[in-house]
Amino acid sequence: MKKALFIFAIALLLVGCNPKKEVKLIPAENFNKVVEGKQVSLYTLHNGFLTMQVTNYGGRVVALWMPDNRGSYEDIVLGYDHIDKYLNNSGERYLGAVVGRCANRISNGTFTLNGIEYQLTKNDGENTLHGGLIGADKRVWDVVSANDSVIQMHTVFANGEDGFPGNLDVTMNYTLTHDNQFQIRYSATTDEATLCNFSHHSFFNLKGEGNGTILDHELQINSRYMTTIDDQILTTGKFSGVTNTPFDFREKHRIGDNIEADDEQLKNAMGYDHNWIADKSDPKAYACNAILTEPVSGREMQVWSDQVGLQFYSGNFFDGKGIGKCGKPLNYREGLALETQYFPDAINHETLAPKPILKPGDEYHQLCIYKFAVLPKMKK
Repeated sequence: MKKALFIFAIALLLVGCNPKKEVKLIPAENFNKVVEGKQVSLYTLHNGFLTMQVTNYGGRVVALWMPDNRGSYEDIVLGYDHIDKYLNNSGERYLGAVVGRCANRISNGTFTLNGIEYQLTKNDGENTLHGGLIGADKRVWDVVSANDSVIQMHTVFANGEDGFPGNLDVTMNYTLTHDNQFQIRYSATTDEATLCNFSHHSFFNLKGEGNGTILDHELQINSRYMTTIDDQILTTGKFSGVTNTPFDFREKHRIGDNIEADDEQLKNAMGYDHNWIADKSDPKAYACNAILTEPVSGREMQVWSDQVGLQFYSGNFFDGKGIGKCGKPLNYREGLALETQYFPDAINHETLAPKPILKPGDEYHQLCIYKFAVLPKMKK
């Protein structure tokens, strides 16, 4: 009997299985580096239930640990364990980062504001994605303050940077609350009319990074309409009802149920990479946009926001070439993003409102909250 138990214990070690996995922090020295004259560091926030590690390089959430319904912890966001892997990344660029100054795609990398046409840097074929070549994700943010549960970061986007007008002054707060919320607050001002539309781009897998597909996660999106896209994943400016389509997530169901359906919109994005319209009467109201559940572990994440749109991306371009923190490849559809924002490319479509325009004297505000909980273990 003793011999059998000993063999079982060795087998667990060999396969990397830990029935009560604990939080394993990334060493802070892995992110201690000067980048373009600014100090990059790694910060750890915790509230007794969640443990989050954040770097000021791109405001990235590097790790986010939470328990399952057995008390076993997993890191539920995709990322790397060393700053050099972010700096020399040839795979998915936006892992865990803040994106902007204008999230999502801008067609042809151009827009007109107050009668002036602006040409932006192009980083997505002939289009501009998530702010251009530099963007919010490739800059070192200044850390204003940090403690066990809150980190405040600040940066200024220079006039003309990536082609955008105006000096845009941005402050961003990440907070872990006592009731297991990850809150993101943005505020910004400008000295010249510009575009301002920030979003958070963590890739989530509630099984844990490297632990398999997200297609068996269950998703609910509180939306009756979506914005359609063309074959460049650019918004057409048209709204489409989700009823009787693969885009109807009003009732929670598996992401993989309809992702391979014979549908032009799915073919255009090679899966889900679309913007849903938040179902609320007041565009500025704070509401629950989505609920994501992993039924085996019981991990659940709700997405709340005061924004009009929610982008759901199903990890269609992961190819397994990148190796994550756990030493496993970041494979096809093993991470998903739920990004609160204005409608994509709204500046170039009369049908899409409100516009992501910030004027001098006004202040941009956004609140995005990811709420975490563990559901009871299912009875067989």
